[in-house]
Amino acid sequence: MIILIYLNMYEKYLPREKLEKYGTRKMQDYELLAILLSSGIQGINVLEISRKALRVIQKKGVQDISLNDFLDIKGLGKVKSLQILAVIELGKRFTQNDQVEILSPKDVWLLCSDIKDSKKEHLVVFYLDTQSRLIERIIVSVGILDASLVHPREVFEPALRLHASSIIITHNHPSGSLEPSIEDVEVTKRLVKAGELLGVQVQDHLVITAKGFTSIKSEKML
Repeated sequence: MIILIYLNMYEKYLPREKLEKYGTRKMQDYELLAILLSSGIQGINVLEISRKALRVIQKKGVQDISLNDFLDIKGLGKVKSLQILAVIELGKRFTQNDQVEILSPKDVWLLCSDIKDSKKEHLVVFYLDTQSRLIERIIVSVGILDASLVHPREVFEPALRLHASSIIITHNHPSGSLEPSIEDVEVTKRLVKAGELLGVQVQDHLVITAKGFTSIKSEKML
């Protein structure tokens, strides 16, 4: 029991130490959120709370998130929920006047520093307007990329809600390989067809690692 408490205390302060040593680019989203929340409650450490809060944000989207979306998370509470909402709103205001343009696959790769070297596969979708400006970046799923697990609804529901004109899909390979798998190509083709039906163009699907990226479109695998 003493060892477990010690480990939880160490995990609680680890994000701050990591930020100080490596800077923001090496931080996972939930670790940055944990720094904002500062502490957890007895039996639930701050990293666990931040992961749950982040899943809610990713599911709802920053444009529609509200206080009520957080209130069922044990250990979060109204004050910390309001803190998260305040930071989300600041982020939106900072980017309103300086929208990011996605003009090349490298632009996407540079915006994926949080997942490039992750040990888990992350499927991330970039939602763009008619001028290829970034509306929002959403982590759609975490785990093995499989056509039976990635449902088009999860990818395109935010696109319709955000009135996106097109999307760019990306996912990391923990193995370090930049070679798209057969499954990667199958998932892409399935999403392209769904996008055609919904009027949302799938511009590309990138496989990324810390070393670089591969464009499935450029490789003419579609």
